[in-house]
Amino acid sequence: MSLHHRPLRVLAVPGALVVPAALAACSPGGSEARVEPPPAPPGNVAGFCAALHKELPETVAGLARTRTEPESDLTASWGGSAIVLRCGIPRPPEMLDPKQGGVEVNGVSWLLEKRGDGGFRFTTGMRLAYTEVRVDKEHATDAGMLVGLSTAIAATVPAGIASY
Repeated sequence: MSLHHRPLRVLAVPGALVVPAALAACSPGGSEARVEPPPAPPGNVAGFCAALHKELPETVAGLARTRTEPESDLTASWGGSAIVLRCGIPRPPEMLDPKQGGVEVNGVSWLLEKRGDGGFRFTTGMRLAYTEVRVDKEHATDAGMLVGLSTAIAATVPAGIASY
């Protein structure tokens, strides 16, 4: 059974998100980020992503929201390219691996993947639009990083199983 058909395993300690490593200093990564939007998602998914775009927090992990190039309702960034969000991505193949770990934050399940560069990729599961958040090595350890993002996702992207 794949992870997109059931909740992700919770790897959290009550009251805290567990992410391996120490908290790094927050410094802006630039004034804009080059973020390639995902391929055009189905209409209802694009609508969820547009609603999410309007609800995203102005700061994440102490970093201010920055402009993405090209501008799109499917993308957002904070601190330049330190934290990058893409909404409406295709289902990641890793969702099918029952050994993949995950966390749950404010009712939103996230697939957790450590990247080769020391950063992390978090991808929502059990939502009608897959949303990916890539975080650089410096900022991947802020335990509160997913709180505001999860709140915005829970308010705008309905729970369910994405079928695209």
